[in-house]
Amino acid sequence: MDVRAYAVLEEKAPLTPWNFTRRDLGAGDVAIEIEFSGVCHSDIHTARSEWGDITFPCVPGHEIVGRVSGLGEGASKFQVGQRVGVGVYVDSCRTCKNCLSGMTNYCEEGFTGTYNTPERSGDGITQGGYATGIVVNEDYVVSVPESLDPAGAAPLLCAGITLYSPLKEFGAGPGVKVGIVGLGGLGHMGVKYAVAMGAEVTVFSHSESKREDALAMGAHHFVVTKDETVFKTHAKEFSLVINTVSAPLDLNPYLELLELDGTLVMVGIAPEPYAIKAFSMLPQRRRIAGSTIGPVSELQEMLDFSAEHNIVSDIEVINADYLNEAWDRVVESDVRYRFVIDASTI
Repeated sequence: MDVRAYAVLEEKAPLTPWNFTRRDLGAGDVAIEIEFSGVCHSDIHTARSEWGDITFPCVPGHEIVGRVSGLGEGASKFQVGQRVGVGVYVDSCRTCKNCLSGMTNYCEEGFTGTYNTPERSGDGITQGGYATGIVVNEDYVVSVPESLDPAGAAPLLCAGITLYSPLKEFGAGPGVKVGIVGLGGLGHMGVKYAVAMGAEVTVFSHSESKREDALAMGAHHFVVTKDETVFKTHAKEFSLVINTVSAPLDLNPYLELLELDGTLVMVGIAPEPYAIKAFSMLPQRRRIAGSTIGPVSELQEMLDFSAEHNIVSDIEVINADYLNEAWDRVVESDVRYRFVIDASTI
């Protein structure tokens, strides 16, 4: 499959148009004509070499929605023309205990990322969704309900599942008080899912300007954290707090928000280690947990839940030639709440 894409061709270079050829359809593969591709902050961290060495050229993008355009031998889960999605990873070892239990996102060998990861076949490096097409094994593809706006659904493949999974795992539901720290690309999805699950939701944000948006998304309360007395006001109030902030943050005040056996879940990726005080955790038997996306089965469950509750991301659709400006705006937190590329403009 010959495709057009936007790629970073060398260290510290901007995104530029690039044509390349995808692998041939193999057994069980699905060819997808991409319609929309979300822009995740991790795309920027990776392509700008902020998370270590990368392989160039690099085509980012792991929030992919499109239509099936071809099927490899034996592929039977999808039909040509069906709307499908691809998320953060496209393969795993399939043999470790986590893969065998269905938790392929926690593959003990590490999953194969949708971009900038060596193919397990040894045939090169994966290239992502800032492109007009992609080839993926059907076991790592999900069906996108037709009732969902395809552009708004694209960020669900990363931002959506990143919040849906821990909310479900740690018991968000009726009678449960949930705190969402940060109202950005991740946090706004956490609000929508937690509300739909029936939880009482409070947003903690440093920005008063986000209040109206948070309440419009269904949040029951909005707390501005610049006044540190709010942490005492809400001490021991929450069963679950999810930190979506990808910047250095003092976690100790947020731990104090938790009631007995409460959990603080980390999904934001900060560049520096956190300093945790023992007495922020011990007195109420509090826990800190991590969570990364979700298995393919849960990704499908999340999309079906989204269709049932009419949940999509708040987005700004852009043409591909605006990508470099969009990346700069993401870094400056100048987007409400995700950019999505119209792949027809590539």
